[in-house]
Amino acid sequence: MSIQKAADSAIETIHRIVQTTITEIYPHYYPAGAVKYFMDYHSIENIGNDVRQGHVYVYSHNDNAVATVTINGNEISRLFVLPEYQHKGIGTKLLDFAENQIAERYRDITLYASFAAKQIYLERGYHEIKFETISTANRDFLCADIMSKSS
Repeated sequence: MSIQKAADSAIETIHRIVQTTITEIYPHYYPAGAVKYFMDYHSIENIGNDVRQGHVYVYSHNDNAVATVTINGNEISRLFVLPEYQHKGIGTKLLDFAENQIAERYRDITLYASFAAKQIYLERGYHEIKFETISTANRDFLCADIMSKSS
């Protein structure tokens, strides 16, 4: 197991991790329009831009990429673990890694919390600083908590 900065050659793999996780997990928490919004937002173009800027990391298990996280300044985003690897501590390891990277340069850490992950973040000391509602396709809405904690 290892966490490495993502190379350009990993863009398609990262996209697959993100899209697979959204497709399999998010419909349990969000309406169809919000799921589509997430899928579009985490496009291969956006992932590629973040990889080329050096913001994306990949977690590998037995030489297979199974999870990813993006760190941009003091913000953690795009933390996704393939569904079959969830509940094995991988998300915790990626979050620890991201928080440690940010703590070296910033006083506060911010992130957008999905419904599925909000409780995890609360237990790690994050608190809600803002609640956003985004109108999506099908007259659906995406509700998101912006959370923060001191590093």
